[in-house]
Amino acid sequence: MGRRHAGGCETGGAIGSAPQGRVRSCVQHSSRCYYGEWEMKRLWLLPVLAAALVGGTARPVDAAYCGSISYSGCGCSGGGAVEGSVVEGGVIADGGVAVGSNTVMRTVRETVYEQRQETRYRTRNETYYEDQVVMATRMVPETHTKEVSYTVMKPVQETRQREISYTVMKPVYETHSKTINYTVKKPVYETRTKTINYTVMKPVYEQKSRVINYTVKKPVYETRTKTTNYTVMKPVYETRSRVINYTVMKPVYEQRSRTINYTVYNTVTEQKVRTVNYTVSVPQPYTKTVTVNGGYWETVTEEVPGPVMRRTVRDPGTWVFDEATCRNVYVPGCCRVECVQCPPKQICKKVWVPTCETKEVQCVRYVTECRTKEVPYTVCRKVPECRTKVCNYTVCKMVPECRTKTCNYTVCKMVPECRTKTCNYTVCTYVCEPRQKVCNYTVCKMVPECRTKTCNYTVCTYVCEPRQKVCNYTTCKMVPECRTKVCNYTVCKMVPECRTKTVCYTTCRKECYEKTIRVAKCRQVCEPYTVTVCVPRVVCKQVPVTVCCPTPACDPCATSTRSSGGLLKKIFGGLGGNSCGCATACSVGCDSGCGC
Repeated sequence: MGRRHAGGCETGGAIGSAPQGRVRSCVQHSSRCYYGEWEMKRLWLLPVLAAALVGGTARPVDAAYCGSISYSGCGCSGGGAVEGSVVEGGVIADGGVAVGSNTVMRTVRETVYEQRQETRYRTRNETYYEDQVVMATRMVPETHTKEVSYTVMKPVQETRQREISYTVMKPVYETHSKTINYTVKKPVYETRTKTINYTVMKPVYEQKSRVINYTVKKPVYETRTKTTNYTVMKPVYETRSRVINYTVMKPVYEQRSRTINYTVYNTVTEQKVRTVNYTVSVPQPYTKTVTVNGGYWETVTEEVPGPVMRRTVRDPGTWVFDEATCRNVYVPGCCRVECVQCPPKQICKKVWVPTCETKEVQCVRYVTECRTKEVPYTVCRKVPECRTKVCNYTVCKMVPECRTKTCNYTVCKMVPECRTKTCNYTVCTYVCEPRQKVCNYTVCKMVPECRTKTCNYTVCTYVCEPRQKVCNYTTCKMVPECRTKVCNYTVCKMVPECRTKTVCYTTCRKECYEKTIRVAKCRQVCEPYTVTVCVPRVVCKQVPVTVCCPTPACDPCATSTRSSGGLLKKIFGGLGGNSCGCATACSVGCDSGCGC
């Protein structure tokens, strides 16, 4: 770290490590202002310099004031005055040494990235097609005709008769009567009275109190303050622009034409006649005897049993002692459903009495008869016809076109910014505080108390009562009865019949032909493309810097106290000039050619 001396400048490490050019420029600038004053003060500084010479023999001394003051590049902090003094208009108010400021140009290197277009080459695989003639085989259909014999089953119908015996179940009704004895439960109600003794628990309330000790946590709040340093990243936006080269595929259309051969099938119609065999059904009347089932309705009176009715009957209830109310409670009996047979009734209904009759019926039967007729028909066939037409089509090719556009973009840099904020917070502390309270409560005691009540209740008794009824009912018996009838039925027999027909069939034969196919092949194509690269370049520019320098105490043209001539020669050499002849030149300025 640098150390601070009485001159108000900071040194940058070991003695003599500061750049000599900066020290020389600061010394020359100060010598122009205070060179005459230095001639007057040089005599009384002799004892001080002698003491510094004796004390500084163990280490080398650099810079102005013979090693008593050192600075690095004359870069002063906060004005460059002597500590403990105040500068007023360039004059030291407390007896120090006055300083001055100077603006110098400092060279700063900055790296700039430039965009440059480069052309590179890459290899890609391209697929192209070539026409190749190959031999192929195709199947050509041929139509042939042949005579085919086939057998047809011709139906022949024959009518027959047969006698069928069958049995009919004839109903026979018979009326009966029977006596039914049954018993009916007749309810008899009786009212009775009884005395019930019961005990009631009577509540007795008593007021009591007790003291309860408890502790309460009482909050104590305290406000405190703390300072928090935090860093905020502040965005700084910068707008830049760059040129982008891009390629657009532009379509180019070209009109072409080609000749297409195609085949059209024309329809040729031809009239022909063929013989068709068909069947006709001829009606043939005849007479047959038919048995007709008839009958008539007969009214019959019969007695049917009455319907069964459902009724709900409740069972006798019981008395149950209730402990909650200390008394007997009547609980009714359960309900049940009984089925009761109602008395029979007389009904009239119609009964169908079947009869059998025979009558002559005129019928018609159809006899199948084969006939022949000539039927004209039309045959259509397709005749191929070759035609030619010219087809126009458009071919589109994509041609690359290079274009350029300027793209503006924004670069955001986050610059850290230190901020300070004061935060107030509250600290809560809980303090225990004993408290006391009196609690009143009520005690309830249940005291038994005897009571008496009179209860009336009804008793239901069922008395059995015998009864009797006569029920008439009808029974039906099915008596078998044999009968006979003549049934006509038709029998169909299939008689084979041989026929002949012409059948067309198709066969395929192989045919060789030549065809042109497109064969895909691959080749490598080298194509150029353009890329944009960023090339770094170092740019040097001059930046103005303001520095402050103290007034030199030694020869402003000297670079070190260790140069030839010794310390005393450096001190008193200004009276008669120095070795480089800068006595008058340095008083004018550092722009002379002495090399200071």
